[in-house]
Amino acid sequence: MQGLIQWLQSIPNWQPYGEPKYFAWLLAFLIPIVVAMFFGRRLKIYQSLVSLGFIVVMYTGASYHQLFALVAYVVWQTIIVFAYHAYRKEHDTFPVFAGAVFLAILPLIFVKVTPAINDGNNSLLGFLGISYLTFRSVAMIMEMRDGVLKEIKLSTFLRFMLFMPTISSGPIDRYRRFEEDYDNVPDREEYLNLIEKAVWYLMLGFFYKYVLAYFFGTILLVPLKAQALAIGGFLNWPTIGVMYAYGFDLFFDFAGYSMFAVAISYLMGIKIPMNFNQPFKSPNIKDFWNRWHISLSFWFRDFVFMRIVFVLVKNKIFKNRNVTSSVAYILNMLIMGFWHGEYWYYIAYGLLHGLAMVVNDAWIRKKKKVNKERRLAGKGPLPSNKWTKALGIVVTFQFVMITFLLFSGFLDQLWFHNIK
Repeated sequence: MQGLIQWLQSIPNWQPYGEPKYFAWLLAFLIPIVVAMFFGRRLKIYQSLVSLGFIVVMYTGASYHQLFALVAYVVWQTIIVFAYHAYRKEHDTFPVFAGAVFLAILPLIFVKVTPAINDGNNSLLGFLGISYLTFRSVAMIMEMRDGVLKEIKLSTFLRFMLFMPTISSGPIDRYRRFEEDYDNVPDREEYLNLIEKAVWYLMLGFFYKYVLAYFFGTILLVPLKAQALAIGGFLNWPTIGVMYAYGFDLFFDFAGYSMFAVAISYLMGIKIPMNFNQPFKSPNIKDFWNRWHISLSFWFRDFVFMRIVFVLVKNKIFKNRNVTSSVAYILNMLIMGFWHGEYWYYIAYGLLHGLAMVVNDAWIRKKKKVNKERRLAGKGPLPSNKWTKALGIVVTFQFVMITFLLFSGFLDQLWFHNIK
């Protein structure tokens, strides 16, 4: 064991899409896959070995302990998922379903809670990507309960969980969609189209992550933070600059990473979903969450929000359906906030977005009511044109940037930990 640890420590640690050398080696190893896909074949064993190889170098060097945590985690999830799958074939009880979901998320709970109760030290169970693997396994259990996922294969499950392009930060895929892509090799015309898109996403991803994100996150953000902390107080002009610089850095860095993940997946013949769709052009907060971190947003919509609504309606907790949806919005976004971390600013970020969803729905209902009254009175509807849409985009953008500033944790540093 000691020899294995020393060997892992001796291997250079390469974070996904973190440096040109990583891309050079990755693209070189992808050449046989691309050639085979062009001729209508999938090199299943070779593709799996490439995924595993690049996963290993994510957890080598000083991060070698994460590799052991990953192996233990995958074994745990395999036992939970396949045990529930076997049970679900014959039975369907809520306590067993809830227990399976709880056991699936238990490692993530330990990882998220440990820093709060252990003086900021991370859990030994943690590894890069644990959240996104948990989303995959929990979704499978829930889809089994719903009856839409009836059959799973161990080999496909392991490939799905350990799909290298998306393991660290998504996008979050669904098992059935992944299995369909994996089992059906695209024809030559379709694959050439995927290659064309992959090349474009690689170039755009490089521009986003290594030019724009560097500009906003390093050239602008670092000195703005220093100025804001030097001035201090509740709020100052450099903090406003921090707000916009951080917001754009967050978008371009994450969107750039997501484009890399999508591009490499396309080269492997897997059409994983896009994660961003011009989110800063959203005219309201609900549309924003249909464009921002789409795979995460849709995961929470399908497996958290809709479940909360179902439970509230089934148990007749509230008589008014609008109250039901409002409570579900707030709880859904609060859970998303807690998922990011146990710090107050993550929770406040989730709460604000939940409340914004409630206000957005209330405004839509109010607008419909007013337009109906105006129609009965022989008047035209409230204005709805490019100017009102532009106003909605501006208001939504400003709200998002303010909440991103909160999400960044910088206000916590400015208000409570600013030691000059």
